[in-house]
Amino acid sequence: MTLFDELRPIVEAGERAVVLTVVAGEDVGAKLLVREDGSTVGDGPPELARLAPDALRRGRSHVLEDEGRTVFADVFGPPPRLLVIGAVDTAEALCRAARLLGWTTIVADARARFATSERIPSADELIVAWPEEALARVQPDLGTAVVVLTHDDKFDLPALTGALATDAFYVGALGSRRNQERRRERLLEAGVDEDALDRIAGPCGLDVGADSPAETALSILAEILAVRAGRDGGRLKQSRERIHAEPT
Repeated sequence: MTLFDELRPIVEAGERAVVLTVVAGEDVGAKLLVREDGSTVGDGPPELARLAPDALRRGRSHVLEDEGRTVFADVFGPPPRLLVIGAVDTAEALCRAARLLGWTTIVADARARFATSERIPSADELIVAWPEEALARVQPDLGTAVVVLTHDDKFDLPALTGALATDAFYVGALGSRRNQERRRERLLEAGVDEDALDRIAGPCGLDVGADSPAETALSILAEILAVRAGRDGGRLKQSRERIHAEPT
């Protein structure tokens, strides 16, 4: 069975995997297919498997350097997902923008009167459920960004605690800096590890002076894209990196 034969059912099932090919250095030409669960197939050096999680979080094919080798990471998987907790105006703006990028959008809210197709027409899926149930249904993975837009501890705390327990590549929370500090203390009191809290982007978004829901959504989505690409999200004029991410 060829590597393609191993890869094809993974892609058809909508699962994620990366094919790591050594293009320069020792073992040139060797390939290692790494599934999201960590299992591998191929003749590539087994130690390359440790590169897979970061490659899958990045979500696009790219070239990387590893201990004297140049490796091409060819990433396969379904479109990224955006899970929004809180069916507020910014949720619709986020979903509308994310769908333009080809992402799958999901909005969850325990309040049925808010989580409606009339209020959030751009959501691919609406879930009327408390955060714990919504997270259990969606099961955020390496290709999922989670954004918490609620301003109520009974939603915020379980949503963030649950999201941090997943492999979501981005966990963001709306709110003022003062509210972020208060929320952080509550999460620590609830037993969330301090290192885990550093994963939260809060206040979420890039500093673009956003005011309206549409501008706020643009700010948040821009930060999500930057995190996914491994960028800081600063001004291109001041950056020394490539303008575009490596082509797939």
